[in-house]
Amino acid sequence: MNSEPQYNLEERLLEYSARIVRLTEKMKGSQAKVHVSNQLLRSGTAPMAHHGEAQAAESPKDFIHKLRIALKELRETSRWLKLAQRVPLIDKPALLSELLDETEQLIRIFHKSISTAKKKLQ
Repeated sequence: MNSEPQYNLEERLLEYSARIVRLTEKMKGSQAKVHVSNQLLRSGTAPMAHHGEAQAAESPKDFIHKLRIALKELRETSRWLKLAQRVPLIDKPALLSELLDETEQLIRIFHKSISTAKKKLQ
């Protein structure tokens, strides 16, 4: 039996989305908190769904398209997280650093996946 950890992007995206949901649940109160929280909830949970759509893509081009949408959502999420940290919109803004790091890792994963898929397409 292989003792190395299994890499499961679906599970990683599910956990990422759950972390975003938990974060946005804490952002109650001001108009700014509500606005940023709503934006984060949309963009931060979308990559999980788009990854699922990519797995059922109708063609290699459709696969790449859906991954690109997920990548765009991750980039948007990164911006909202940075704003929430800078203002700050939560009690302990330093806690967002770990989530920002995960966002950047996912951006790199999706960027590489798109690049690989494009090479296979050519």
